[in-house]
Amino acid sequence: MNTAIQKKLAKRLRELRKKEGLTQEKLAELSGIDYKHIQLLESINPPAAKLDTLEKLAKAFKINPSNLLDF
Repeated sequence: MNTAIQKKLAKRLRELRKKEGLTQEKLAELSGIDYKHIQLLESINPPAAKLDTLEKLAKAFKINPSNLLDF
């Protein structure tokens, strides 16, 4: 993933999480992803996200993975 996409995904995750009223810890619980990794994914310089991570996050938000990347 290039840096621009990673930053857009970080912003989208933060927006969705806050819209749903979730903490990073609660999102971690719902998705099965360590909350420290969620912190990294939402950070200023996020790492590239793997497809299985995107699928878990989308499932936690109850949306299709493609909607997660709808930015």
